[in-house]
Amino acid sequence: MAEAQAHIGDQGDFAENFAALLEESLGTSDSLEGTVIKGSVVAVENDMVLIDVGLKSEGRVPLKEFVTPGQPPELKAGDTVEVYLERMEDKNGEAVLSREKAKREEAWTMLERSFQNNNRVTGVIFGRVKGGFTVDLSGAVAFLPGSQVDIRPVRDISPLLGTPQPFQILKMDRSRGNIVVSRRAVLEESRAEARSELVATLKEGQVLQGVVKNITDYGAFVDLGGVDGLLHVTDIAWRRINHPSEALQIGQTVTVQVIRFNPETQRISLGMKQLEADPWEGVDAKYPVSAKFNGRVTNITDYGAFVELEPGIEGLVHVSEMSWTKKNVHPGKIVSTSQEVEVMILDVDPNKRRISLGLKQCLENPWESFKDKFPIGTKLSGEVKNITEFGLFVGLPGDIDGMVHMSDLDWKKPGEEAINDFKRGDTVNVKVLDVDTDKERISLGIKQLTDDPFEVAASGLKKGDVVTSTVSAITDAGIEVTVGDDWIGFIRKADLSRDRSEQRPDRFAVGEKIDAKVTQIDKQNRKIGLSIKAREMEEEKQAMAEYGSSDSGASLGDILGAALKQRQQRETVDSE
Repeated sequence: MAEAQAHIGDQGDFAENFAALLEESLGTSDSLEGTVIKGSVVAVENDMVLIDVGLKSEGRVPLKEFVTPGQPPELKAGDTVEVYLERMEDKNGEAVLSREKAKREEAWTMLERSFQNNNRVTGVIFGRVKGGFTVDLSGAVAFLPGSQVDIRPVRDISPLLGTPQPFQILKMDRSRGNIVVSRRAVLEESRAEARSELVATLKEGQVLQGVVKNITDYGAFVDLGGVDGLLHVTDIAWRRINHPSEALQIGQTVTVQVIRFNPETQRISLGMKQLEADPWEGVDAKYPVSAKFNGRVTNITDYGAFVELEPGIEGLVHVSEMSWTKKNVHPGKIVSTSQEVEVMILDVDPNKRRISLGLKQCLENPWESFKDKFPIGTKLSGEVKNITEFGLFVGLPGDIDGMVHMSDLDWKKPGEEAINDFKRGDTVNVKVLDVDTDKERISLGIKQLTDDPFEVAASGLKKGDVVTSTVSAITDAGIEVTVGDDWIGFIRKADLSRDRSEQRPDRFAVGEKIDAKVTQIDKQNRKIGLSIKAREMEEEKQAMAEYGSSDSGASLGDILGAALKQRQQRETVDSE
């Protein structure tokens, strides 16, 4: 009986001890929930990892939680890992474990320390979200705003994905699980350090390597490693470049030379063409005046066209040297960009880096050709192209125009009146009067197609002849008369009579016929000078010779009376 009671007592003690041990064990286990514990990998089965953490049962964790973004999984049986214990067991009796949460807890502790000490952290950009990107910071997920990716906007972030990079933590809140990081802050800090170091050693003439960061209309900005320099479009190459994008692209590595450096403003001017041989050296020997070369039209302006003779060597064909005949035409209507043309060297100035070219000089000069084919005196026909206040422009062979001055339109009509007989589009016959190849002028005549009637009329006259004319106009200076077929003559006031008292224009009437002596034939002004006085004096002289002299005793009145009587008798006989 006593033994039995003793046995029962022993059992009671064992139960109490077991309960205490179990309670202690359970209490300890309960305290493990929500903490990071170590475990051993039992097996890797497909996409799950079986882990023993020293509890009644193992736990399973998805294999992907052990994978580093961008890298293959490296896990095998026997490896020791840290996991987060969420619950002792689930409905299947297995421990609920998480590697992700373990890494997050681990990372948060480390990140908080880095944030407090203002230290950089390493992370991997692995995803895109609204307004920015997600970054894996050794298990903790952080947000990277788009404005904090780089110093300048980045169009393509693909090269940055999956690559470990340094970041600066801007702010973090563990209770909310928020972390904001910046890659730009790290770059700016590194850039400032590199800039100070580079600027301290920078000097003009130095050759450096850089990366094209930005392209504008006037050039490109090149990152020299912490400091930017401007590569102007004119310093990219010796040849003409209309826009920097023709020769450069963003991200391209280039070799440049420091042309100018201002330590105060820290402005750096760069050049690429300075690293190549200057094509303008010896240019005057290479391109002698009057020589002809082929080139390519690179640019067209209002005042001409630029032609590239070789890379880096351009010349200007001024608009006046583009065509023999197209004078007021825009250069773009004569040549086009990229067109291959033949040009002549007109002038070379190596100091100013200028070459004057001629396009028309490589073509036949239509003025010289016209002069050879149609010498002075040649008769042609052409279309009236234009009528101006000073004459007609007539189209001629060779796509050139000649001018008929208004004074060469008609022998008799004044030019202002004769020009009204023509209109644009009329076909007219003309005569070549003169060809000036230097001034590119051709003088034509229409009235010259017929003989000059004044010349014909004047050929039958000579000084001293007495002619009958008709008074056509009376002026204070004398009278205007018509001689023959409408040719104009003029008798000055002093030549109206030998008697001074009779030298009055008003004693004559328009339409009155008078006899006068020819004193002048002005072919240039096409006028005949007449004199009644000279005629009277000539008649007096003849009468004196014929009817008497001062020695005969006859008076002047008797002599003139006899002479006049004889003249009247002759006129009566002639009229009968």
